Order: sequence, then structure tokens, then C-alpha cells
Amino acid sequence: MALNLPLPTSVCILRLSAIGDVCNALAAVQSIQRHYPDCAITWVIGKVEHSLLKGLPGIRFVVFDKKQGWRAYRQLKADLAGETFDYLLHMQVALRANLASLFINAHHKVGFDKARAKELHSLFMSHRIAPRQGEHVLEGFMQFAEFIGVPKQPPRWDMSIAPDDQAWARQQIGRSTKNIVICPAASNAERNWLPQHYAAIADWVASQGYQVYICGANTELEQRLAKAIEHHAQASCLNLVGKSNLKQLLALIALADGVLAPDTGPAHMAVAVGTPVVGLYAHSNPARTGPYAYPGLVVDVYHLLLNKRHNHVSSEVKWGFRLKGDDLMTHISVDKVKEKMQQVIGCKS
Repeated sequence: MALNLPLPTSVCILRLSAIGDVCNALAAVQSIQRHYPDCAITWVIGKVEHSLLKGLPGIRFVVFDKKQGWRAYRQLKADLAGETFDYLLHMQVALRANLASLFINAHHKVGFDKARAKELHSLFMSHRIAPRQGEHVLEGFMQFAEFIGVPKQPPRWDMSIAPDDQAWARQQIGRSTKNIVICPAASNAERNWLPQHYAAIADWVASQGYQVYICGANTELEQRLAKAIEHHAQASCLNLVGKSNLKQLLALIALADGVLAPDTGPAHMAVAVGTPVVGLYAHSNPARTGPYAYPGLVVDVYHLLLNKRHNHVSSEVKWGFRLKGDDLMTHISVDKVKEKMQQVIGCKS
């Protein structure tokens, strides 16, 4: 317990977004649950992110819908009226979250250290986690649990997939016993791999006897990318883009033998359910944001491009430094991805 602070009887988690980050944060939250089973936990979370985590036992969720603008803050104030928590664990440095913290009463407000803080984050906190360099974002979240006395431990998840969602996933898979899920789209289009390259991997995976599923949200970008993959692929892929919610996608990933994805939420969903994931990274350092449990399956050109374009190694730039450019993902070769996929499916081309 940091600074000899009291043991927690009530904790509020503030992490609004995004899907990958809330999956990483969940590891810390569930470690708190295991260590303090009588501690009441409230999580202030974004609407989309809540659709993935809702129903988890022992966590009361308070939804903050950013699309409501200032009304979201008024609703948060109303939802938490009359409550004072022992601790607010403020796991997000964005200004929206910093402002939301003003409407959460807590005896102790714990945030990131000054090196990781931005958008005035430090002004809203009474305590900070210890500064550390070179950590994965998940390890940063685990520091909040350590701050309130949870022993350092490997992350574990219990996603508690509902029977209806499991049934939907089994219905998609049918009688297929060998399955690979491709989630090709990131929230930023520049982080997407080329559709013809995804198609080449889909064809190779199918040649090994695997059914390929293309999954994603019902957006124009993701629909277009999925159709382009289908156009280039010779194999028959089952296109489920826009046909599942996040709970159903999680259930499908849990049944799959492996996942292929760029720097996007489903990669971390795969980690949370123990499904091997091949991550494609060119813009951000996978040692910081990659699939936590599967670093050996990452295809990493970030470090190569950082040196080539900026003449730096990762230790010489800010830990969260991102590369920019629409062409970066083209440096990831089909052969390199196939090499990682071989490790997942246990066969050779």
C-alpha cells in the first residue's frame, strides 16, 4: 500500500476508452477483485466499451456517452450523486476523462506519473503511480492495483461470455474445427494492412484446412476493406463484418485457433480469452501496445522504420512515440506474416 494509505472498501475506475485499453485495464481491475473480494468496484466507462464488458460479475458500470457532450457530465454527476469512494483510479489522461474526474468524489485520486500525464492530467490528481520507463500499457494499469496494495502478479482475465453469445459463435463456425479470424481494420485507416496481402494470408491459411472469418464493425471503411479482401482472395472467406456485436465477436475469437489483426481492439480481446494473435505493427511500438501475452507473434517493422526515417532507436524517443504515414504498413511482408501464422496453426507451407 503506497504511502501507508488505508485499505480500499470502495474503488472507482475511470477508463472510458478504447477497446484495447479497457481489455488491458480489466486485468488490473480483476486483480483488485481477487485481492479485495469485499471491495465495491464502480467503473466509469464509454458506451461502446461497456457493450463489451457489461455483465462481468462484481463490477458496477456507469456509462459515459461522449456523444452526449456536456450532458454526459451532468448524467455522470447524477449517477454518482451522494457517493464518495475511497479511491479513484484514474487510468486515462485524455482531457475528456480528466474533466469527468471532477464529478467523481473520492478521498484519494490516483493518476499517472508526470512523465505519462498530459492534457492537464496531473492537476486533477492527489496521488501518482511511480514513474517507470519502457512498460507495456497493461503494466501501467497494473501499477494502479499495486498502488492500493495488490501484490504484483501476472495478468488474468475472466470475460464470462454469455451462453447466447457462445451459441451465436458456434452457429457461425458450424462443423468447422479449424478456424482463423481476421480483424483487418484499425480505427485509423493508415494502420491497416493491404487487402491483397490479407487475401494472400487467407488463401494460405485456407490451403492448410482452416476456415477464415473476416470480422469487424459496421462502418463503411471496414465493409470496403472486407470486400476488397474477398475480391483478392481465391479461398472462400466468411464475411461477418457488421454482423456481430462485440460480445459475439469475443465469443467467436474465443473459439478460434488464432487471430490476425493490426493495432486494434480485437487483438487485445484475443489476449483476454487466450487466443493466439498475430499482430501487425508499423506505427506504434508493440512493446508498449502490442498483444501482451503474444509478443513473439508480432510482426514488427516499427523499430526498423523508426531507425530508417528518424535515425533513432526506441530508447531515444518518447516511449509513446508514433510514426506517421500511409505507406508504413506496406513494409510488412506476406512471408513474414505467414511465418508467424505458421507458429499459430502448427503447419508449414
